[in-house]
Amino acid sequence: MADTKIVAKSLVDVVTERIEAAIISGELAPGERIFEQVLAVEMGISRGPLREAIRRLEGRRLLERRANIGVRVTELSPQRLDELLTVREALEGMACRMAATNITSDEVDELSEMIEAHAKNEDVSAGEGYYQQSGDFDFHFRIAKYSENESLISMITGDLYDLLRVYRYKSSTMGGRTSEALTEHRNIVKALSERDPDAAEAAMREHIRNARIYAKLALEKANVEREKAPKA
Repeated sequence: MADTKIVAKSLVDVVTERIEAAIISGELAPGERIFEQVLAVEMGISRGPLREAIRRLEGRRLLERRANIGVRVTELSPQRLDELLTVREALEGMACRMAATNITSDEVDELSEMIEAHAKNEDVSAGEGYYQQSGDFDFHFRIAKYSENESLISMITGDLYDLLRVYRYKSSTMGGRTSEALTEHRNIVKALSERDPDAAEAAMREHIRNARIYAKLALEKANVEREKAPKA
């Protein structure tokens, strides 16, 4: 108990997390402009911590600043999304293959416990979406680490990692995808527990390939709804 460190979150940390959650949930839609003054009032904070939170999210590629426009939620085109997830399939498949030869029994147990904790989440059990926090709370992040290949870990967990988490979540909200994704995660863990590199890579590739299909469908649906929405 005495060895457990309690880390207090700063106001900027809290604001960053709230904006990130709004982006992932779609409350702040891809391409939507961020008006600092309005957002500061809505959140009941000054613009100082808000600006620092925005800078952090720009660094993580969730927000982007454009000349003469301002800050917007980063948006991927269907083609760009397809390209990124195609590359992701190869990278994560390779990471899973390597993880199968490196992973320990304790790490397999941790992955299994993580998935079963996910399964108990209200949105997951209701089939409404499969949200995962970033870093060690993310199934994909963990497996990348277990590959023990620093170059591969950097490619998977750096740059567009957070942005692709947004689209992974959006894909999970499509009908039937939540339960499928959960089953696919369990299949990956099974292959890892059997220390089978071929099966592990195949299971991960199938998972990312299916996520890509559903992510494109979710993006197309969002674009159609946006076009139908009344113009301001």
